[in-house]
Amino acid sequence: MNKGTVSQILLITDGCSNQGEDPVSVSQQIAQEGITVNVIGVLEDDQTEDPTGLQEVNDIAEAGGGISRIVYADDLSETVQMVTKQAMNQTIQGYVNKELQQIFGKETDEESLPPETRGEVQEVMEELGETCDLKVLVLVDTSASMQNKMSSVKESLDDLILSLDARAGSHYFSIYQFPTRKKVVKELLDWTNDGDRLAKVFPKFAVGGITPTGTALKEAAKAFHISMGDEVMRGAAYDVVDSSYRQSL
Repeated sequence: MNKGTVSQILLITDGCSNQGEDPVSVSQQIAQEGITVNVIGVLEDDQTEDPTGLQEVNDIAEAGGGISRIVYADDLSETVQMVTKQAMNQTIQGYVNKELQQIFGKETDEESLPPETRGEVQEVMEELGETCDLKVLVLVDTSASMQNKMSSVKESLDDLILSLDARAGSHYFSIYQFPTRKKVVKELLDWTNDGDRLAKVFPKFAVGGITPTGTALKEAAKAFHISMGDEVMRGAAYDVVDSSYRQSL
């Protein structure tokens, strides 16, 4: 079966943006380019949730077609893996539903299919979830308030790479931070599938400064070179759904 590429930005932050472009609008623009924006808001163990920050985290992810979570630092590692996987499956589900609507009509989704066809479609989505190529750009907020949370961020990135290595499909990841002394956003690690390179990133993290989340998202998204991968995935879904449909006639 042909397989496609799922592209994601994973934003790890702990507060409201306070300079630069509107992150919600930027996230919406990024989603239109075929890149999902997921957001994890990080709290310290003794910190209560900030309603303003919580709303922004949710709004950025919703505009970017992604998933948002608010977690304490100790739970960050598990959450990073969960969000990455759930967002990938959500993207695949979206592709499949679009093809179902083209074949069966606008009101059709997976749940409305005949049991046999629905079972085949579910198998397709499970297979794509394991075999599709995945590109994840991790954008880390290193503003001053993240000082006490960086050890949890580092641990979560280590565990994320281990989970990516366990998949059958190929993967590439990249690490960016914001802000820096001279730039809004800085590439710490370019696209790679070599988990050993991650260790060299950690000493580069410098914490301090403001939180220009929208501008950082916009600049980081330029790292993606949009290909026909998403078209290939839609084609794979179409082939299986259409084949099941023809067999039922």
